Amino acid sequence: MPPHPSSSVQKAREELAGRLREIRRDAGISGRELAVRCGWSESKSSRIENARTPPADADIRAWCRACDADDQAPDLVAANRQSIDAHVEWRRLQRSGLRRVQESTESLYQRTRTFRVYVSDVIPGFLQTPGYASALLSSIADFRGTPNDVSDAVAVRLRRNAVLTNGAHRFSFVLEESVLRYRLCSADTMAAQLGHLLGVMDLQNVALGVVPFSARRTVWPMPTFTIFDGARVHADTLDAASTLTQPSQVDLYARAFEQLSVGAARGAAARSLVATALASLD
Repeated sequence: MPPHPSSSVQKAREELAGRLREIRRDAGISGRELAVRCGWSESKSSRIENARTPPADADIRAWCRACDADDQAPDLVAANRQSIDAHVEWRRLQRSGLRRVQESTESLYQRTRTFRVYVSDVIPGFLQTPGYASALLSSIADFRGTPNDVSDAVAVRLRRNAVLTNGAHRFSFVLEESVLRYRLCSADTMAAQLGHLLGVMDLQNVALGVVPFSARRTVWPMPTFTIFDGARVHADTLDAASTLTQPSQVDLYARAFEQLSVGAARGAAARSLVATALASLD
């Protein structure tokens, strides 16, 4: 007998089932009529609609087609594919140390061609020096009480970040000016980090903007997120790491990135903000 699904998985099933039920009701057809249009039994419709049986992607497309709601199928299919791993508690993700967390994204970084990264808290992982990364990961390990394998985690992060110098990958970064000011390490380490940031800005495949404190904003500062090839978003919170793949979710973050980019200083103006932060170090 298969194991009972976790509460998180069951909750996701119930939410999907509820959306399918609403689509059927909005179409004004019965479960029996839906089954006829889809070419399956009425009991199958009932099992799917009551979250007793998870639908296949083809079932969702057939359901939407039968209800004249084809435009909703992509989001529902993506939602169906998102499992409990789409929202993973950091405590569970990091219980075996930080190295594994870094390794878990290596293949994703290799196959992604276009990265859009917005940060409001720390220097993006792609752009971190070994010293800055070590200080940051050490503080994370201390705060979360996870195994301290920071040296190994830093080595993996730097290996993973080799994609930055590979011309096959394109990067667009938007940083809040506050990121340049937060002291997460010693003044010397921060100086090296800001100097590295200035060097990265010369790379042909990197576009970097800094939203100054004085910028007139069209949207508010928000938690850090990364968009991978316009198909996937990683959005982290204090307690969890979320992976979002529904087209409407990805579009929402893409729109936010574009709006956040509007007020970003670039070129010489961005360099000036980094240089000013560098000069302000004790």
